[in-house]
Formats: sequence, C-alpha cells, structure tokens
Amino acid sequence: MRIEQHPILTFPERKKVTIYFEGRPIEAREGEPIASALHAAGIRVLRWSTEMHRPRGFFCAIGNCSSCLMEVDGVPNVRVCVEKVRDGMVVKQQKGKGVPPAVGGDEG
Repeated sequence: MRIEQHPILTFPERKKVTIYFEGRPIEAREGEPIASALHAAGIRVLRWSTEMHRPRGFFCAIGNCSSCLMEVDGVPNVRVCVEKVRDGMVVKQQKGKGVPPAVGGDEG
C-alpha cells in the first residue's frame, strides 16, 4: 500500500522504476526507501533472524535496528529502510550475517 492522496499533504510525483527482489520484478518509485517499495508490493518478511530464524520486517524505519538488513547489488548488511531505490537494483534476503564481497586484487 502506498499513500497516493492525502487531504493535507502533497506528494511529488516520482518516476516509476523496476527493482528485482529474489529475481522477481517489483515496481518502485525512484528515491523511496527499498523497504517501502517492498512493503507496497506485499513483501513483509525482509530477513530471518540469525539465531532463532524468526521473520523480521519493516520495524524502526530510521536505520537503527537490524530488522531490515538485506543484500543489495551483492553488498550484504544494507539497511533497506533508509537505502533509496535506484532503477535496476537487485535485492535479496540475506542468509545469516552476510558475507562481504571479495575485495579486488590478487587472490593467489
């Protein structure tokens, strides 16, 4: 659900873009938080807790908790409640504590 009209507030029109959640295209508004776009698309579980494997969703919405940590464009531990949508981004539910991407350089 997204608030489109309000009796007092006005919302600027935002460009519609597509993000990909677990390979599935999701319509979003450019610049809105990723968690908001997922919530508007009916996605309520953003991750599973590492210890008890309980579902976690949109909670604080200000980047202070760990309920919304997800993998975004291959980067783990992104707080999607404050990270803004960009066209074409790839969002995945994070497994465990997340593994950071390899740093460039010689591996051998």
